Amino acid sequence: MYTKAVFISVLVAIAEARFGQEQVPIAAIESSQGGNPGDAATLAGSAISTLLGGANPCDKLTKADEIVATLGDGGLEAAKGLVAAEQNFNPSAASQPTLCSDPTLPTTEALRGIIPLVDPDVDGSAAQNAASAASLTTPLDAAGLSVADVTSASGFTNFLTKDAAGAAGAAPAAGAVDAAAGDAAADAGNADSGNAANANAGAAAVACGGAVAAAPTTLATVTKAAKATKAAGNGDANAGNAQATADAGNANNDNANANDNANAGADNAADNAADNGAAAGGAAAGGALDFGTCDPTIIFEGGLGGRPATEFTFQSNDAAIAANQQEALNPNIITNRICDELSNTCGAAADAITACESAQADIEALGTRDQTTADAWNSALGF
Repeated sequence: MYTKAVFISVLVAIAEARFGQEQVPIAAIESSQGGNPGDAATLAGSAISTLLGGANPCDKLTKADEIVATLGDGGLEAAKGLVAAEQNFNPSAASQPTLCSDPTLPTTEALRGIIPLVDPDVDGSAAQNAASAASLTTPLDAAGLSVADVTSASGFTNFLTKDAAGAAGAAPAAGAVDAAAGDAAADAGNADSGNAANANAGAAAVACGGAVAAAPTTLATVTKAAKATKAAGNGDANAGNAQATADAGNANNDNANANDNANAGADNAADNAADNGAAAGGAAAGGALDFGTCDPTIIFEGGLGGRPATEFTFQSNDAAIAANQQEALNPNIITNRICDELSNTCGAAADAITACESAQADIEALGTRDQTTADAWNSALGF
């Protein structure tokens, strides 16, 4: 009986020691400076529940955002500690921890790229915990990625996932995460080498409101393509595409006057885009759908936002939308922003907003992250 009691006491002590380890960030939150008197203590008390074994792992990321929002810079280090904290875990009841799969959390930029500690009894924990400690001072690339995605990209995949709504899932395979597969993303772009190269060179032409003639690109590159073609004496061959852009598909390649009008229309469209912004020009090119003042198309290019040329990401073709949204490895980040802007700032018609939301769902279901994704989106919106 005595031996059994001692054994139980040892187990309880071990469990308490592990739970104590998981409570390390609580004291740091409570001692943080900033906010109003009592704010730090209140935040510390409410943060405890986010570290319990049954808590949604996204909750502690939301709480970390709240700490920074309430305490300011004085709570930043404590918030980082909460993001990196080990959530309570019972290895005798489960073999894998659960990480947050919501790509929007945490929303505080200074908290992104930090990955969590896991229980030492979990296979692969040593490398993961070392990476977690390093991420506190050197955050990992988290653009468009969830904590689960970033963790998987760093090499640790022995976990389950849960999104902010509570939907459970499996860890993404390390090779399936774009952040860990820059070469794969580059290869995907190079597989469509004509489109990617021509988009950067300004030689691709988009037949808006109809079929896609080449990789969708910005209005500036369309203009360069039209002028370069005309200067080379190939205006007749490309007049149909130019007229499709300028006059909603009314080109007639057999009529010389129509060709001239097409080229003139393309030049006028380019001048208007220069004066009024690429967004307005792109919206006019959308054919039957009225996207207001915005261009709803997206691009998939390497080197955006100062990234390496071999790292391909998605971005809005509209300068105003792009100014409010960083490029992303996840196309759903960009499509979501575009649909929001169409509704909130672009003055788009109701049917255009509906078409955007429908295309957004299609892209999410498609699950691809390469040039074909951008093509599918643009085509769905009539570009």
